[in-house]
Amino acid sequence: MKSLHLLLSVASLAVALRLDRRGKVVYDGYKIFRVTPGESVADFEAQLESLEAIDLTHNHGHVEEEHFDIAVPPENLSAFEGLNLTSEVLTDDLGADIALEGELAEYPGSELSAAALPSLSWFNAYHAYDDHLTFLKDIQSSFSSNSELITAGKSFEGRAIQGIHLWGSGGKDSKPAVYFNGNVHAREWISSKVVEYLTYQLVANYNNDTTVKSFLDKYDFYILPIVNPDGFLYTQTTNRLWRKNRQTRSGTSAIGTDVNRNWPYKWDGEGSSTSPGSETYRGVAAGDTPENTGIRTLGDQLANGNGIKLYIDWHSYGQYILTPYGYSCSAVVSNQAKQNSLAKNTASAIAKPYGTRFTTGPTCATLYATAGGSNDYVTDVNKAEYGWAIELRDTGRNGFTLPANQILPTGIEIWEGMKYLFANM
Repeated sequence: MKSLHLLLSVASLAVALRLDRRGKVVYDGYKIFRVTPGESVADFEAQLESLEAIDLTHNHGHVEEEHFDIAVPPENLSAFEGLNLTSEVLTDDLGADIALEGELAEYPGSELSAAALPSLSWFNAYHAYDDHLTFLKDIQSSFSSNSELITAGKSFEGRAIQGIHLWGSGGKDSKPAVYFNGNVHAREWISSKVVEYLTYQLVANYNNDTTVKSFLDKYDFYILPIVNPDGFLYTQTTNRLWRKNRQTRSGTSAIGTDVNRNWPYKWDGEGSSTSPGSETYRGVAAGDTPENTGIRTLGDQLANGNGIKLYIDWHSYGQYILTPYGYSCSAVVSNQAKQNSLAKNTASAIAKPYGTRFTTGPTCATLYATAGGSNDYVTDVNKAEYGWAIELRDTGRNGFTLPANQILPTGIEIWEGMKYLFANM
């Protein structure tokens, strides 16, 4: 299926994207379809070649569930429907779904004092990139004796990759690490919000909940909510569906590299692309994105210190808890049975508040191949005990454009899962 993925990615470059008066890409009238490719992928490729469809995601971990989610521009809807492919409509109007996310809300900062915990209202809306930085500073200020702001290098455009380090009674840098990355893929806005919600709960409850206190007393948490700041900002100013970083390269007009196909481990393989126009472009050389260099260097330092107990790379969408490996569907991590048990029980805990169901299993066998992916590197190179990727809400109805009223419920259910995981891993 890799060839189809490349086809759709390259085709997306040819779409005559419409812009509004502010220069933002307009997706009004685009429909999102979940398409079953059928027996002949080659025929499917040939049929879709001229549709200028935007590749959103695909699942070919299980043949019986194999599908592709694609956004078709309004001018090509008749042609798509004429192909008589097996498909279902996930979204009638992508532009309308983007509108349901709401306008970026203003964040005034802590309203009480410099040391006050920010309001939970932060999770009622999406916010501008600079407000995320302010929110992180406010969280740190409210927990100043047990936290510090950290950076993990800089982005291609020179923005610091900002994060926070939390610790408990053992003191700074005294325990094994829990390491979280959010928003490596720019359009996955819910991922940074959930990472911030987990940070909020750890800080807010450390002094009044013995269970939460035990988490921070046992582990040092290193949390980077937005590791692709350039791409994230671009989704807010120009193109809501942008995925990669904003790195330019000589010899091509295509922009961007998939930072999560750029890790220097099993880099040259299925699930990544050599085409600069592809959504999964792996780069010219392993580890040659500044974002990857930054987050990888921090991970290497943690591994060489007290070790990494748990790493999670947070994504959307699909509702999956994915264990290693992504580079191979047959490779098995040494503690796979334990990982399977933890993942399934974490999924059960996530389901308790709202019944949201997560699928669990190794990345390649469960979802798709991801050569050069984060959790494989952190598992085999950094020797993390658990290296996961989690795909958050939903299963496709809203996809990357999750309405703002689902931010808080998503955080609440994931916090339930993490409380189980932290207590049992």
